[in-house]
Amino acid sequence: MGKAQRLCVLLLAGTLSGCATSGGSPSDPLEPFNRAMFSFNDTVDDAVVRPVAKAYRAVLPGIVRTGISNFFSNLEDVWISVNDLLQGKVQQGFEDFGRFLLNSTLGIGGIFDVASEAGLQKNNEDFGQTLGSWGIGSGAYLVLPVLGPSSVRDGFGLLFDSQADLVFQIDGVRVHNSLYVTRAIGTRANLLDATSVLETAALDKYAFVRAAWLQRRRNLVYDGNPPREKEEADDDSR
Repeated sequence: MGKAQRLCVLLLAGTLSGCATSGGSPSDPLEPFNRAMFSFNDTVDDAVVRPVAKAYRAVLPGIVRTGISNFFSNLEDVWISVNDLLQGKVQQGFEDFGRFLLNSTLGIGGIFDVASEAGLQKNNEDFGQTLGSWGIGSGAYLVLPVLGPSSVRDGFGLLFDSQADLVFQIDGVRVHNSLYVTRAIGTRANLLDATSVLETAALDKYAFVRAAWLQRRRNLVYDGNPPREKEEADDDSR
């Protein structure tokens, strides 16, 4: 994430949270803004991102695409392990860091995911989840330019995630920007089939994506065992 994008996340998360008023879904008081941003992102995706992702998938063999995805996934395991520890998941933190060490060595820089074959499964932790585990409510649902679905809490979390990203630490703007683009295109290529299903199944694509994203984030924050909606609302109001 470049400086302009990080600044945009900060401004949106910091200012729009104060603009949240009534109307629309209870979790989406910014729905008019979010729908406009969703439409913008969709237009960019149709015009640029999806065609590039299709070309990426058509040109590169599956084994090469898997190796690229594994490489970036391996770099993520360092920050994932830190978030494990911040959430009090000590054993999982050591396991995730062990994944990084094993894949970085025997997996040849993370190209091969030998850690999963050894029984160290991939986990998904970020600073937004860490804030949630500390009892900080998600706040309003928020669609960020280019970055897509988020929330006020997770928008702030993205600032920490981007600074801790090992790709960001690489010297040379051109190098780490190229790596950002490659990772983004690879991620989008992996979602091409899911996008096709979404477009044929959803009458209101925005509402479908919002519901799916909110449910997934709740499951991630609560490790697959989220409280009932009323219980969480009561906690957030305290």
